[in-house]
Amino acid sequence: MSSAAILEPGVFRRYASDQLVTLAKLVLENAFQPIVEVGTGSVFGYESLLRGQERIGFSSPLELLDQAQEVGQLLLLEQMMANRALAKFASLPDFSSATLFLNLDVRLIHQGQHFIEKVVQHLRKANIAPSSVCFEFSERFDNTSVPEFAELVTWMRKEGFKLAIDDFGVGHGEMKLLCDYPVDYLKIDRHFVAGVDRNPRKRHLVKNIVNIAHVLGIRVIAEGIETEAEFLACREYGVDLVQGWFIARPTTFVSELQPAFPHLADIGRGRRSSQSLDEILIRKQIEHLPAVYENESIDSVFELFRRNPRQAFFPVLNANGEPRGVINEYHLKEYIYQPFGRDLLKNKVYERSISHFVDRAPVIGLDAEAEELMSLFANMDNSACIILTENMRYAGVVSAASLIKVINEKQLKIAQDQNPLTGLPGNRAIRDFMQESGRDDDETRFFCYCDFDNFKPFNDHYGFHMGDHAISLFAALMKRYFFSDGVFLGHVGGDDFFIGVRDWTREELNEILERLLSDFHDDVAELYSPEERIAGKIRGHDRYGAERDFPLLRCSIGVLELPQGLLLDDLGRIGAEIAAVKANAKDSEGGLVFAAFGETK
Repeated sequence: MSSAAILEPGVFRRYASDQLVTLAKLVLENAFQPIVEVGTGSVFGYESLLRGQERIGFSSPLELLDQAQEVGQLLLLEQMMANRALAKFASLPDFSSATLFLNLDVRLIHQGQHFIEKVVQHLRKANIAPSSVCFEFSERFDNTSVPEFAELVTWMRKEGFKLAIDDFGVGHGEMKLLCDYPVDYLKIDRHFVAGVDRNPRKRHLVKNIVNIAHVLGIRVIAEGIETEAEFLACREYGVDLVQGWFIARPTTFVSELQPAFPHLADIGRGRRSSQSLDEILIRKQIEHLPAVYENESIDSVFELFRRNPRQAFFPVLNANGEPRGVINEYHLKEYIYQPFGRDLLKNKVYERSISHFVDRAPVIGLDAEAEELMSLFANMDNSACIILTENMRYAGVVSAASLIKVINEKQLKIAQDQNPLTGLPGNRAIRDFMQESGRDDDETRFFCYCDFDNFKPFNDHYGFHMGDHAISLFAALMKRYFFSDGVFLGHVGGDDFFIGVRDWTREELNEILERLLSDFHDDVAELYSPEERIAGKIRGHDRYGAERDFPLLRCSIGVLELPQGLLLDDLGRIGAEIAAVKANAKDSEGGLVFAAFGETK
């Protein structure tokens, strides 16, 4: 440690007015905190954070920056820290595919062009693309009230930098920024992330913020993730990127940074298939349009439209392959049909690049549900497509016509999954319902697994036609007693059924299930001969071929309760709990057993 670092903080503070930046050079460091892709656990980028201010007597970075502003050294201090952050970033082995997030103090906006020019010079020396740098505008201050702000944003865009709204939801003018400026990322403030898994109001806010951002083609970052439950909730609500202590704490040591946290992709998911039905269908309809890069010449766009005369738009990407939006042909027609129009576009005085013609378009990951894409189409304005990404990079586009095909094919697949005997949805629909319900913790949910006891000897003795009759009888009783909204009925196969309900009480469900079982037992007894009905048993062979007596057919129901506030995305764990409570129900006298998640034995 340097000698400066061991002196009393008060001594530094006393001389800070004249020598603040000089002292800061001795003790301040850049800490990097990873920003991670929710779906894969891969590191997307790093936020640079100031550390070491306590060594010169400041309790927080904000206090240090306030002092620097007061003594007229804020620009020098921020320039020094930005240069150090870029140098550290350039030392990373994966820096060319990552993004560095830098905070831009609102008080520097009126000097912003000078600040950015210095950053650009450093980037050129370090061979870092401007699109690898994202400047964060904190909404704790009203950036849009600064007269030079709009001009600075335009200039930063022209240089190729990315922009983010920091501290979204707790400051000034965030909606103005969303509406009026081309923002790439929106960082939801920690206030809304803390306890989001337990707070219904926060859940609704986060869901709607994500939806609004995606319609505008903006990716969402959740800040301050500190628990697994918060991570799972943000993933469920469509957040694209996360950062926080649950993933990794900020570190000043480059050696401690890792390129990925692959375990995050599997948390709460269990052993799941690699692709959902929606993703499979969407991949079949995706259109892999060629894209243009915003830093290319305008001639490249003219050439692309010339080679594809039937195409009215093309996606626009930054140098990192992330979507910026689309460029529409009609924007260029006034130049195409104007005398010297193309020459005007290439005139350096006129300064019109590809970025000037980019229109926003909804952007969402390939793993989204088809209904979510349809919702984006319903809410967007004047956009011909949705841009799809995989691992945050451009993967293709889907049009409204293609999405209709996806929805129709999904409905057909669901219809094909229905059981031909009962007309009830099959295993795929049951899994989808369980997964959707497990993720929606706003209310209590019950999963009821219904399984006949002694069905094989009955089926063997009376024939499969009578067995089918018993199955159809139970399905009809299910439909009679469970018909309200929010109820799901499924046929697992054979003599196994599934009932899913939400927002019922245990007492209400218990009463209906007891009536269902009672009616089924009475009705199915009529399928036996009078002699066997009176005896209460039939003679048959067990699964090992041994002949013995079997009681009359009955149904056992094991009910798994997922209490309100429990968010679960692991079908493997849910299935294991259902199997346990079903076994308990089969061993019970009445054939009906309830158990809350985690209480099965």
